[in-house]
Amino acid sequence: MDVHVPRAITEGLRLRGVDVLTRRRDGARGLIDAEILDRASALGRVLFTRDADLLAEATQRQRTSRSFAGVVYAHQLHVTIGQCVHDLELIATATSPSDLTDRVEYLPLR
Repeated sequence: MDVHVPRAITEGLRLRGVDVLTRRRDGARGLIDAEILDRASALGRVLFTRDADLLAEATQRQRTSRSFAGVVYAHQLHVTIGQCVHDLELIATATSPSDLTDRVEYLPLR
């Protein structure tokens, strides 16, 4: 989880048994977007964010064929907390991190 993710999303997922690692719990809070994407990749974890700048970093990596762990993005104003929890739980149970490598997924799922 990126620092821009409300605690309610993190807690909602944990209550549903989804393995969630926050930047703060990982000790990665002070990293810039490129570094946090590198960190998620090193850990083999898909990164969820609501930060458009981090989305831009992932998109730039796609354009330049620079590999990264997958990114799931939800706009802060257009996707509710409940929808994020529902869709992220679905992604966590229906995919593996390797399924999302070098991909950007957008919430809400359709």
